[in-house]
Amino acid sequence: MKTGLTILQLSFCLSLIVVVSLSMGMRPETCDHYECPTYEMAESRNGYEIRVYKSAVWMSTGPITAPSMTEASKTGFQRLFRYIQGDNKSKTKMNMTAPVITQKPPGKSVYTVSFYLPKKNQQNPPLADDLHVQTWKPTYVAMRQFSGYVTDDIAKKEAAALMDSLKNTKWKVHIEQSKGKSPEYLVAGYSPPFQTTARVNEILVPFTM
Repeated sequence: MKTGLTILQLSFCLSLIVVVSLSMGMRPETCDHYECPTYEMAESRNGYEIRVYKSAVWMSTGPITAPSMTEASKTGFQRLFRYIQGDNKSKTKMNMTAPVITQKPPGKSVYTVSFYLPKKNQQNPPLADDLHVQTWKPTYVAMRQFSGYVTDDIAKKEAAALMDSLKNTKWKVHIEQSKGKSPEYLVAGYSPPFQTTARVNEILVPFTM
């Protein structure tokens, strides 16, 4: 058990990074050692960034019922980690990438956790009975970075702060036109749960122009 836990912890250190996808362009600094999506920067201001992502392929869990976002993220990551270790129909092993993203639909008490597939596996993703493939279309994303451990309340607070920082900008107008005044957000974590300092997370709000 200790050996298995150690492997999982080490893998977690390599994992929880952010964004949504592009084949050429910028990447977060934390992606320097791992394969991850890239993006074009549309605007960077105090309190937010606007990134432009191209399409990408993700592997996602089914709905996870959990008492908190923290627990749901752990559960989802454990399943996705087994998936890239070969627990899939073709027994294919894959490298760890970034990001792992947690999503909670408004008004629901369930979560979905998604893993960015390596580029070489995106054309023909290995399938698994309890996971499903998601292709994310090109999109704009508003982003706010924050630290610490993520709870549902903190995520809501940071999402509200992101929207407040966009006040009186064209971006907020486009978000509200395409997603409403209380848009759905995604939470991306850069840090494993056992890392107690210098934790990095992002709130992402996808929207269309």
